[in-house]
Amino acid sequence: MNQRRAATEHKTNERVGRPGKNGDGPERHETIYHAISDAIIEHRLKPGARLREDALSEVFGVSRTGIRKILQRLALEQLVTLTPRRGASVTRPTADEAKDVFDARQMIECGLMPEIARRMTPEAAEELRDMARREREALKGGEQSAAIKLSAAFHGRLARLSGNATLADFVERLCSRSSLILAVYGNAGHLGCESHDHEDLLSFLEQGNGERAQAFMSRHLKAIEASLSIHEEEEETPDLYRIFSA
Repeated sequence: MNQRRAATEHKTNERVGRPGKNGDGPERHETIYHAISDAIIEHRLKPGARLREDALSEVFGVSRTGIRKILQRLALEQLVTLTPRRGASVTRPTADEAKDVFDARQMIECGLMPEIARRMTPEAAEELRDMARREREALKGGEQSAAIKLSAAFHGRLARLSGNATLADFVERLCSRSSLILAVYGNAGHLGCESHDHEDLLSFLEQGNGERAQAFMSRHLKAIEASLSIHEEEEETPDLYRIFSA
């Protein structure tokens, strides 16, 4: 290993908290999972980018078995695609998939608004308002990945208030898929909607106005979908040392 690669690896160790080649346990796996997930959502790892187990094992200093488990977890969240005899790559959402995801969110989330309005409590509204505030602060601070995750968490928490756990689980999966679509095809520094949208939605829900909340949610989701700029990118083999030492 040359001096430049050694120096880069040292920075990578510091970035992901790597203790050395023998540090291979649940806490390390969680750290690596978040590092890869953030790199995908922040678009440092682009759609279609190959994620070789041997390269990731070397970069993070854990076994290939550990890396394989992490990639399988990311695949369950649809951030990574696993292909037989080819391995893992960052999922490449298509225009049709994006439309399907947002159509599904329109049908489910908008339909849940009247029941959520009936069930809204001051405590739940305060919790959601805090999530909306942290989302705005993350976006203002240039933390795109955190803002996208907080936005998805806001929608997931709203769905939970409906009392329908099955639909809430589905909404959370759709939001995870939307997060990748937004990270890949959205605009940096903007989530495709107005920064005060979640606050405005909460106001309707607190008033018990499910019909207004339903209409507002529909416009909110349409605005996000309309902001996307979907285009094909060439497949690449990324420099993992550079990405995870940045």
